[in-house]
Amino acid sequence: MSTEIDGEQEYVSLLYAHLDDLRADADTRLAKTLRETSSNPQAMTQRDAATVHYGERLAHYNAVENGLCFGRLDFSDESRSYIGRIGLFDEEDDYEPLLLDWRAPAARPFYLATAASPDGVRRRRHIRTSRRKVTGVDDEVLDLGAGEQHFHEGVTGEVALLSALNASRTGRMGDIVETIQAEQDEIIRSGLNGVLVVQGGPGTGKTAVALHRAAYLLYTFREQLSRRGVLIIGPNATFLRYIGQVLPSLGETGVLLQTVGELYPGENGTRPEPAEAAEIKGRLTMVDALRRAVKDRQELPEEPMVLVVEREEMVLDRDTVAAARNRARRSRRTHNEARPIFAGEIIAALARQEAERLGAEFLDEADLADIRRELGEEQAVRDAIEQLWPQLSPQQFLSDLYASPDRLATAMPDVPERDLLLRDPGLGWTAADAALLDEAAELLGVDDAAERAEAARRRREEQDYAQGVLDILQMEDDADPDILTAYDLIDAGRLAARHDDEDHRTAAERAAADRSWTFGHVIVDEAQELSAMAWRVLMRRCPSRSMTLVGDVAQTGDLAGADSWSDTLAPYVEDRWRLAELTVNYRTPAEVMAVAADVLAELAADVEPPRSVRETGVPPWTRKVDADAVAETVARLAADNVGPGTLAVLAPESLVAEIGAAVVASVPDAAVGDQPDLENKVVVLTVRQSKGLEFDSVLLVEPAKVVAESPRGLNDLYVALTRATQQVGVIHADELPPSLVKLS
Repeated sequence: MSTEIDGEQEYVSLLYAHLDDLRADADTRLAKTLRETSSNPQAMTQRDAATVHYGERLAHYNAVENGLCFGRLDFSDESRSYIGRIGLFDEEDDYEPLLLDWRAPAARPFYLATAASPDGVRRRRHIRTSRRKVTGVDDEVLDLGAGEQHFHEGVTGEVALLSALNASRTGRMGDIVETIQAEQDEIIRSGLNGVLVVQGGPGTGKTAVALHRAAYLLYTFREQLSRRGVLIIGPNATFLRYIGQVLPSLGETGVLLQTVGELYPGENGTRPEPAEAAEIKGRLTMVDALRRAVKDRQELPEEPMVLVVEREEMVLDRDTVAAARNRARRSRRTHNEARPIFAGEIIAALARQEAERLGAEFLDEADLADIRRELGEEQAVRDAIEQLWPQLSPQQFLSDLYASPDRLATAMPDVPERDLLLRDPGLGWTAADAALLDEAAELLGVDDAAERAEAARRRREEQDYAQGVLDILQMEDDADPDILTAYDLIDAGRLAARHDDEDHRTAAERAAADRSWTFGHVIVDEAQELSAMAWRVLMRRCPSRSMTLVGDVAQTGDLAGADSWSDTLAPYVEDRWRLAELTVNYRTPAEVMAVAADVLAELAADVEPPRSVRETGVPPWTRKVDADAVAETVARLAADNVGPGTLAVLAPESLVAEIGAAVVASVPDAAVGDQPDLENKVVVLTVRQSKGLEFDSVLLVEPAKVVAESPRGLNDLYVALTRATQQVGVIHADELPPSLVKLS
């Protein structure tokens, strides 16, 4: 075996040398670009673009440093190919491939070839490395006549896969590029168009498949997706930190990762709120509620309004305001876009009053225009218009709505529990608010007429200046008429446009700041948790409906979440979506999954539990203690388990503070609560906070309270039991839920 390792080491060293050359070239070019100075706007623009380009190349090369090459295919015709994270080519030998990108079609047999269907592959080799050193190789002989075959229940690369599954967790998700299985590969390489739903139970690799699919799509449809970008939605910030290194390790750095609470640019919905309030905000009926709330801000005065303008009284009666409001509403424009129409009608009505006072028969149209202009500048008139039809931002609109029982009653007359939404102004936003802010932005619109007029004025000035430059260049009397001049090559418009500022931010950076941005592809993890209002936002962000949705309806924990993919997607794509299912559980040992399957059965969910690919020999265990000894027992067990791998203490929300304090006292570097540092060996979380994460071991505290305190208690219990890769223990004082009786 040492000879095999030495042979692979020689080739891997060659690949790293090639990578170093590419890195050095990009670094040199970047440094040279940064040293360049110029007062020429075009040269500066080119320098900025080059800086971004070489910076991205450097990041690309640095990200694939670890595990650059991980596989080899030996074919029946005696040829061979090496498989890695990126493609490398020999520029001196007609660009012969030195390393195949794992996403390339030629690399696909590494994931799909079997003894029954070898696809021309004689042997598949998994190459294990530590930094740049080859530490081992594992071979699978697929040629039926060449020797013994090694495979287990359709698992590809069993040795490499089990090694990865049994490795201790670090608090950060790793990629699965070395161990992708056939059913995962089919999903990863599925076509770009349409909505793909990936339904899979816990531990089936849904998240890993989604991330590798993002990398594959960016590789295969680079030109299309690099312009519009890819959006990945995760359930919480902890989850996004957990997966944050996966795409860079696959050579992709231009993807936007967000939570639902970040969907409205500039705001971050992190403030907690009762599940019942979030459920109300997630209902589709909120669309009509917000429409009513907007109309409620287009007011009619109960009594005539008396305005004092230059010591003269002017009157706005209800009929006048109603006529102006009707005229603005008939325009079919959004609230803020229709406001100038309303203001114009009000000012015109007041101008008629002033004209009658001055003697309308003596005034011409120019005089009336002057009166309207002067009235439009009067503070009293502007205040009246603002009162009757205010300019509203989504934030101010929603804050005003939440602060007023009367406005809520008008907007939601058929929702008796609407007072759950009442809150003081100035508080932060919740995750459920992000979708409502976006919906409000759609209803309110933006009156950007002034900004557009100013931009047009600046363009005219720049073009006039450019025309002057061209005129000066043309003034030479003795110019040879046969020689081309600037006039012949460029006009004033194009010359002016060359000085326009270019945006060198990545697509992801621009998209994060632009509410109207539409993405080339959207991936949603834990998609079953999204509310109907959140889906409206995402569909606006992706009108092409090119989406990958991964989740498990048996794990839905949010009251506003999905019970059925069909019901969720019907309003947007009807039945024009395709379903892929992941059936093999790579994370959860069979011993733990047997217990979780009982919970799933009690849920009566219309899904089959995934089949675990391995056993650990450690069955789940339980320990009953006195109520006043729960925290102490958990803390002692947490301290005893500190070592290789991670431990998660999952507790009901009512006990997290107490349990967390006791654990930290025993394990000082333990992390507790929302947004913990997952690189700590011990973390204390609610079940909701653990969604999408995995740990070596789990201590589940008071499962009966987990069930009782959650609106979807059995779903949360199912999630809690399936976070562990090695073992699960249960600490309780209360009686266990019926679905856990086998642990008694």
